[in-house]
Amino acid sequence: MFKHVLAVIAALVLILPAAALGGSTRAETSLLREMNRVRAEHGLGRLTGDTRLIRAARSHSREMLGANVFQHGAFGSRMAQFDVTGKLAGENLAWGTGVKGTARGIVLAWLASPEHRANLLRPSFTRVGISDLVGSFRGHSGAHVVTADFAG
Repeated sequence: MFKHVLAVIAALVLILPAAALGGSTRAETSLLREMNRVRAEHGLGRLTGDTRLIRAARSHSREMLGANVFQHGAFGSRMAQFDVTGKLAGENLAWGTGVKGTARGIVLAWLASPEHRANLLRPSFTRVGISDLVGSFRGHSGAHVVTADFAG
């Protein structure tokens, strides 16, 4: 019986994506690494993952992907729902396929947008939650739908 339970747990670990188990996916880790690389180039401190922000970001990416919509929605209410604390919070969204869905492509797009660039390079932001879900979105299969929620 004990061996059977261990086999089931091992199978789930291999089947379920990291996001479902509470860890970061490879894409999310790459995005955080790229965000921190750009921040370092600008003399800024690293962003660290925050559990509440991660849950809020995953919830929002899941909602956008499921409803096939791309919008911030009720950002303040979502931050309150997930008990996000801090003096300041912000959010960057992205979606893309191919090169535009990679960590580098997403960060380059954010850097090209004044509002997104300001969030990415805001010195007072020290914590982040990143969600990068892949699915069919706006008629594109394999689309990355990304939410990055910041707080400081």
